[in-house]
Amino acid sequence: MTEERLPVRRTAKLFIGGEFPRSESGRSYEVFDAEGELLAWASRASRKDLRDAVRAARAAQPGWAAKTAFNRAQILYRVAELMEGRRAQFEQELRDAGAEDPSRGVSVAIDRWIWYAGWADKIHQIQGASNPVAGPYFNFTIPEPTGVVGVVAPETSSLLGLVSRLAPPLVSGNAVVLLTSESRPLPAITLSEVLATSDVPGGVVNILTGRKSELVPVLAAHVDVDALDTWGVPDAMRLETEQLAADDIKRLSRRPSTVNEARFDWLDDRAAERPEWIAVFLEMKTVWHPIGV
Repeated sequence: MTEERLPVRRTAKLFIGGEFPRSESGRSYEVFDAEGELLAWASRASRKDLRDAVRAARAAQPGWAAKTAFNRAQILYRVAELMEGRRAQFEQELRDAGAEDPSRGVSVAIDRWIWYAGWADKIHQIQGASNPVAGPYFNFTIPEPTGVVGVVAPETSSLLGLVSRLAPPLVSGNAVVLLTSESRPLPAITLSEVLATSDVPGGVVNILTGRKSELVPVLAAHVDVDALDTWGVPDAMRLETEQLAADDIKRLSRRPSTVNEARFDWLDDRAAERPEWIAVFLEMKTVWHPIGV
């Protein structure tokens, strides 16, 4: 007689500094599928977890920025290769979340990651310049990464939207602290497992699950976060978030007020493949050099 086997429930952990710690608070919360069935327990990150993630990102960012642009492109392309190997798992997670066409969603997410990776050795040529000046000098504008970028992932597009917001700051040499979709965190956790087995250095990407109402204000106010992507910030929190970010003059990437996050078509390449989403997390450094005789 065969006994009915109980499935092992997934405990989704955080991803900080290349490791998978549980929340220091010991808290977790339930994740449900589109039918209301329990899927997993996700770690509920605390303020300390977020501070640990920022510290890990700050330590990893200089080394990531120091890599050649071509090498960053190679490393990010490797992530797409590993995502392809996890296709079935990503598709099931999107299906559980109620996606209409999980297969297409995963395909576009992988293709978009590759599209952004391809910009790693091109964006600096487009954004940089040799400037004419009225004097015996060379004058160059050189793009540099901003530093540590906080990303609040879209709530409804838990894989494709996440990839579309995570890849742009990585391409140019920034490190990222990412807050996942609160209700649909599992694709982000699977992506963190992909990143852990890729060539991306530990700490370059840090992924936290939890309540946005608890974590977003802390991320926005953290003085060691240099820039903030507020795309996935709930409308009710946007004003407070931007005011907190303004206290230490963070660079902001904002979702236009005319765009409804839940209705944005992430499958539309023309809408979501945007080099300017990379450029917004670049700082411009101008260098003067005398012309020799």
